[in-house]
Amino acid sequence: MEFEIQDDKAFTEIVGALEVRYNKAQTLKSGWQSLWQDCYEYALPLRQGGVKASVRQEQLFDATALDSVDELASLLLGQLTPPMVPWFAIKAGTDLSEEEAQKIAPLLDKATRVMQSHFDQSNFLVEVHQCFLDLVVAGTASLALEEADPGELSAFRFTALPLQDVSFLEGDSGFLDVVFRDLTLTRTQIESRYHSTEYDLGADQSYSVVECVFPSRSAGGYMFLAYLKDRGDILAVQNLVETPYINFRWMKSPGDVYGRSPVMKALPDIKTANKVVELILKNASIAVTGIWQADDDGVINPATIELVPGAIIPKAVGSRGLTPLDMPSRFDVSQLVLEDLRARIRHALLVDRLPSVGGGKMTATEIMERSGQIAMLLGAMFGRLQVEFLNPLLQRAYQILRERGAVPDLPLDGRTLAIEYRSPLARAQSSAHIQTLMGWLGLAQSLGKDTSARIDGDAVLDYFARTLGVPAVFLNPIVPIQTVQEGEMNNE
Repeated sequence: MEFEIQDDKAFTEIVGALEVRYNKAQTLKSGWQSLWQDCYEYALPLRQGGVKASVRQEQLFDATALDSVDELASLLLGQLTPPMVPWFAIKAGTDLSEEEAQKIAPLLDKATRVMQSHFDQSNFLVEVHQCFLDLVVAGTASLALEEADPGELSAFRFTALPLQDVSFLEGDSGFLDVVFRDLTLTRTQIESRYHSTEYDLGADQSYSVVECVFPSRSAGGYMFLAYLKDRGDILAVQNLVETPYINFRWMKSPGDVYGRSPVMKALPDIKTANKVVELILKNASIAVTGIWQADDDGVINPATIELVPGAIIPKAVGSRGLTPLDMPSRFDVSQLVLEDLRARIRHALLVDRLPSVGGGKMTATEIMERSGQIAMLLGAMFGRLQVEFLNPLLQRAYQILRERGAVPDLPLDGRTLAIEYRSPLARAQSSAHIQTLMGWLGLAQSLGKDTSARIDGDAVLDYFARTLGVPAVFLNPIVPIQTVQEGEMNNE
């Protein structure tokens, strides 16, 4: 990114106001950190750069949550942004007429291919999968989209930001568009990132830097500002059309800034299942080795006893020696609750909707019904992520390519140009809508010729093509009947 350095004295008041909002954001985040720590400890342990975990890996005994989190994150990746598959398209907006839309369609198809190529050649899939893991575990994720250096394969450079490094405030629009990012940089890194050389910085010293992005009415978009946290010196100021930080949540309750995750909902069951498995393993070790008692006869030394096959344990003549202690009961009750706990964990993380391979057989109707339930549940989540994640992501990516001249110099505002989603989840919803319309067409045709004659076949075909995302090159433009008749008369 290129930054314009300005006089820091003109921004003294802005930095002071930002410090107040930064402290407020840190206070809000501190209330969630203990909950995040529990979620990461039991569902994504030993995560580097994230919330510091206090539970060691050997204290985890049940991997149901870890496996379910990985499955759900992979499901989100495959349903929303599938690898190497076109999952979006740029189309004409509502302000363009049908004729204008047809003329610009080939150009927009090329712009779509260009954007998809830059996504495929970048590190998008690697970083967005990490964001989906944060989304499932902590309920909030942050993805930084910065412009790569000229000459690289892709114009995009993505970074999944851990929650430890960022804090948010909600703007007037209700989105997480006020972002504070904490960085620790050396002088060389500061000069390379911000092109700032006017401050006297030590060569071997690290500095705390705060990057702020917030809406700016005067700039008509966002303002980016970076400053030294301890000294207050302005390092960079820039006006942006789109924010480089895409922040999104799984779900939120009224009044909350940070999101709530499915792991938070299942956390009591996750902790209980982990404890139950720990007790089962302790009971199993007792069942294998047993608990023994011996008379203190001066012969048996408990420190030298090894309970291994073929061992000979000495005892005094006439004494009972080493005898096992009978257990009063067995811990079989744990098996009654463990499967129920694991089932509730998998249900909360949406990974039990279809039977596992080798599991019980299901009819085709039951599989279709369960697939419909998955589409309905993910559809509600897809609507939220479309607003907070996909729309800002594609708008930011389009703006970068627009400034480079790689795509048409038209605004992606929904009126001139708009976004069309072609992910598997979006296509499933479109297919359900098409099936409903096909049922209506069949009913209309069954009512007789007079009713079916009222159906405009060309309009129906165009609507199906738009709904299913058929490329414009597959459709010939509609030629008016009057033009065709005039052409035939001229030939005669």
